[in-house]
Amino acid sequence: MMTLHWSPRSPFVRKVMVAAHELGLADRIRTIRTVVSMQQPARQLLAENPLGKIPTLVLADGTILYDSLVIVEYLDHLAGGGRLIPRDGHARFTELRRHALANGFLDMLILWRNEREKTQPLPALLDAFAMKSDAVLAALEDETEAMSQRPLGLAQITAAIAGAYLDFRFPDLGWRDRCPRFSAWQVRFAERPSMLATRIEDA
Repeated sequence: MMTLHWSPRSPFVRKVMVAAHELGLADRIRTIRTVVSMQQPARQLLAENPLGKIPTLVLADGTILYDSLVIVEYLDHLAGGGRLIPRDGHARFTELRRHALANGFLDMLILWRNEREKTQPLPALLDAFAMKSDAVLAALEDETEAMSQRPLGLAQITAAIAGAYLDFRFPDLGWRDRCPRFSAWQVRFAERPSMLATRIEDA
């Protein structure tokens, strides 16, 4: 049995769990609720992941993996390889590039939310986050058709989770009106059993 340091609010944990469901491995993962924050590192987690971040996966033999991409790569390997991340060639690097776009977006959204919640946020920083968000959403809108025509992969999972996270943490952005193709695709993808089983919750 593998053990995953987990939170119902983390989009990166959700990425790992959606991948696990899609690969048929979810029943081999035991989750442990682990609370982390930028201001208060989880001391018990630092012994296993010195970055103090989730997701962190502990394998049955004690091997520790962290960073959601590394964990999904491992799960994909465990399921035979090449299912969520193509093995090689142009397809692999296209998948990884699209994943980097959606994953970097999630990183940015978390930092943006932290800044917005400050008593005195920096206006220039808020403007920069908004400008980058607009650029990423435009890129996702442009990529949607090509991405949706590929077999299920990590980029699709991460992009769909990014859309859900926008709804969860940034309901005021109105991103769906500006990105009709990405929005419609995300709504369809969100109906997959793996997504329904891993809904983000503010708990």
